[in-house]
Amino acid sequence: MNGEYVSGDARLSFCDAGEGLPVVLLHPTPLDRDYWRPLTRELAGIRAVVPDLRGHGCSELGSGLPTGGFANVPSAPVLTMAQLATDVLALLDHLGISKAVFGGCSIGGYLQLELWRRAPHRMRGMIFVCSKPQPDAEANLAKRMETIARARADGVEALFDGMAQSTVAPSVRRERPEVVAEVRAQMKLTAEAVVAVQAGLAARPDSVSTVATIRVPVLAIAGAEDANVTAADMEAFRAAPGGCELHVIPCAGHFAAYEQPKKVAAIVAPWLRQFEA
Repeated sequence: MNGEYVSGDARLSFCDAGEGLPVVLLHPTPLDRDYWRPLTRELAGIRAVVPDLRGHGCSELGSGLPTGGFANVPSAPVLTMAQLATDVLALLDHLGISKAVFGGCSIGGYLQLELWRRAPHRMRGMIFVCSKPQPDAEANLAKRMETIARARADGVEALFDGMAQSTVAPSVRRERPEVVAEVRAQMKLTAEAVVAVQAGLAARPDSVSTVATIRVPVLAIAGAEDANVTAADMEAFRAAPGGCELHVIPCAGHFAAYEQPKKVAAIVAPWLRQFEA
């Protein structure tokens, strides 16, 4: 079932499909909820709740985003992790879901960490795919400044062409070049949304200390060819007192669950069984 709900000043879109254990899946940027479609096809016995994050897919960005949160570009509107968490909690309330397992890729993982700070009682377990708790290093901040400048000056088409190439694993680009075209087709953000998302990513808090408070089971999945988030970065999740499994997926880049859905499902499916009634 596809649906819509309102959070603050934006109308947001989601898909709610299947029966069983509620699993909320949070996609990476600049993709949309279709990122998770290949994986959910491989998983049985779950109720997959998959929103389009604010500004992505069919969800509106809204007009009330604050500025000044990214000190390096103070004029940029900022889509904060706090706002995204508010949106997700509003979706849970809209659907009457009191508690769920969560999974997030990249920004979806950063959002999960904010959700844990805000509403740990609503989280049964956490899956992190190509995501990390560390904040941006200076080189990452500089890259976000460049991305914002490019989006404002030239629009998003060339920017997204480059992202589609750089985020997919080199081995996948060689052997299955259609994957690049598929992820590129999901990149539909406006230039304004790109600016707001990049500023929000730059301004996200350091969550390393948050990991040390996570008392639910954690599953961490890294792409062996991910140039953005390394398996070494994701080792930090082992500090979670609820326990952490860490896996590295071969022939996978930053969009590992889309690039290698069968391999990811083979890890996620048995891990989810611990939550069966």
